[in-house]
Amino acid sequence: MTVISIPGATRMRLTVRGRRIVAALAALPAAVALSLAVFGGGSALASRDTGAPSGSFATLTVTPGDSLWSIAEQVAPGADPRDVVDAIVRLNALDGVTLSAGQQLSIPAEYTPSP
Repeated sequence: MTVISIPGATRMRLTVRGRRIVAALAALPAAVALSLAVFGGGSALASRDTGAPSGSFATLTVTPGDSLWSIAEQVAPGADPRDVVDAIVRLNALDGVTLSAGQQLSIPAEYTPSP
């Protein structure tokens, strides 16, 4: 009678290369998600546009000698002129504080009198 011996179950061992492959495969979904977020996130970039809905501001024509400070004091005498100037600059997307006579400025609704 012959005895056939079945070798015992062996443990699977990962080599250094195998561990790297397993780690890379595990990290692949995260890398894909991060890539999509970076390349697809362009639509969420900040812009200088405030997106104010139509009718939420009044317009004012700049006259000779007007400055943002004088306009701020004129349209909102009870408010801090620095806050009003900042709001006007943001709403009109102004690059600086220089105004030209005849220029149209939008004044935020919070600083215009109620009808």
